[in-house]
Amino acid sequence: MMRPLDGITVVSIEQAIAAPYCTRLLGDLGARVIKIERPDVGDFARHYDTRVHGLASHFVWCNRSKESITLDLKKTRAVDAVKELLKTADVFVQNLAPGAAERMGLGNAALQALNPKLIICDISGYGSGGSCSQRKAYDLLIQAESGFLTITGPESEPSKAGLSIADISAGVTSANAILSALLLRGRTGEGTTIDVSMLESMTEWMGYPLYYAYNDAPPPPRSGAGHATIYPYGPYSTANGVVLFGLQNDREWRAFATTVLLRPDLAADHRFTGNHGRNAHRHIIEPVIVETLGALSVDEAIARLDAANIGTARVNEMRDVWAHRQLEERGRWGEVGTPGGTVRALIPISGKAWKPAMGPVPALGQHTVAVLTELGLSGADIADISLIKGE
Repeated sequence: MMRPLDGITVVSIEQAIAAPYCTRLLGDLGARVIKIERPDVGDFARHYDTRVHGLASHFVWCNRSKESITLDLKKTRAVDAVKELLKTADVFVQNLAPGAAERMGLGNAALQALNPKLIICDISGYGSGGSCSQRKAYDLLIQAESGFLTITGPESEPSKAGLSIADISAGVTSANAILSALLLRGRTGEGTTIDVSMLESMTEWMGYPLYYAYNDAPPPPRSGAGHATIYPYGPYSTANGVVLFGLQNDREWRAFATTVLLRPDLAADHRFTGNHGRNAHRHIIEPVIVETLGALSVDEAIARLDAANIGTARVNEMRDVWAHRQLEERGRWGEVGTPGGTVRALIPISGKAWKPAMGPVPALGQHTVAVLTELGLSGADIADISLIKGE
């Protein structure tokens, strides 16, 4: 089966989430991804936890379909080996500390001279240049800097996202930029450099609240799992659990009031016309919703919501997602190998003519000898620069 990125080689000096998620997306599309790690410890995300057959959950998620090699990049000969890889590679991705790649001789100018067709993607917290370029940037810090914390959580206090949303935004943005650069190279024959910052990626995702607060207008209030500006939209308690639903227009409001609340008088009340009207009269509508749904079971509430053709959802725990009937019925679970055993893995996207590669998660340095032998290095040279025994 041919995949979109078959024949494309990606070399990455990566750690944590942003760059590894970017290159995993490329690997899913068929690219050969060679991941360069520190000897002995590797990518520090390998050690976040031991929840997946003794492996870290973050690492298993972000590192399938890759080859792992270890190199001691403090040694000139190891850096020379990276350069040899990059002479024929298509893409280089790195998210080292600001300035680290350039200090070891892997800066953009040097690599473009080495391989003019190379696409170079630098991922950092704040991007190159500017007064913040040298600052450390972890996911939570960027959630704060981008304003995300101020719109997330209950009214009483800001909250972070329950996953690495700033890292993910940078990874997705980088993968999209690399795909675009590959298309452009197909027209021009030349590579390019891409500078992705977590702050800018996350700020782009903040577009709605930013514009909502345009020209110093009040920002959207924190509203927990509810929607700050669309009403009613969010979770509500039933007699035996929680159901979540959302209304988008007057037609849905009329159906909701009539079929779910059994209050056609509310459907005809002009005070509740338009989202603005419903928002302004929450104090009238909310008690009716709470009382009505509180007397129903989850199944009864969903039955009424479905009858009214209202978008609704169950608030699933992780075990519920693993068993979600829609994912099962669409065949969206595959398997990938890991050093600890086979695990289930989501197939997030595919085309009619192709499916993701779904290759195994590598052990630390698993492919060192094979990859460096391709470069013509001997066993002694490999042992010297990778700190493993050569073959």
